[in-house]
Amino acid sequence: MRRRLLIQVLAVAALPLFAVPVFSAGEGGGGGGGGTQCKKGEVWDKKLKKCVAPKYGMLDDDNIYEAGHDLAMAGRYDEAIAVLSLAANKQDPRILNYLGYSHRHSGRVTVGLGYYEEALRIDPNYTLVREYLGEAHLQIGDLAGAQEQLKEIEKRTGKGSREYGMLSQQIDHFMRS
Repeated sequence: MRRRLLIQVLAVAALPLFAVPVFSAGEGGGGGGGGTQCKKGEVWDKKLKKCVAPKYGMLDDDNIYEAGHDLAMAGRYDEAIAVLSLAANKQDPRILNYLGYSHRHSGRVTVGLGYYEEALRIDPNYTLVREYLGEAHLQIGDLAGAQEQLKEIEKRTGKGSREYGMLSQQIDHFMRS
């Protein structure tokens, strides 16, 4: 009973977080944006495939992930963290990845590293996490850590993958600066 009440209170408190323009986008990891923009006070409902006013219990983890991803890609990291933290499945590697991304871009690199490591513990083949983890290592000056992630990406997807190319570019830039 107490847990249910706490969840209801948190959901109601979080509703203003959803009253912002949110984009529907897939797991691209990079550009964000390519989807539908909802007007203020609405969120994208994946099941209905339209923008709707948020209601308690309407957002499943996929919708939470999509909204959090889009907020993160829009540079609204603290909002993304608040939204992603509402996910029921705290072990979803996608959720953990964008919690890591948002914390890292908010200047909390160490916190971000923890989320990335947890996501990789669950899914070691999630190369987007490895790309972002490599970028985090570069942020703290750990070239060897970034290169290790690049090797792991290559091992899983080869040198032709988007994640390999992005991290490789970041490493090259780091080494030139």
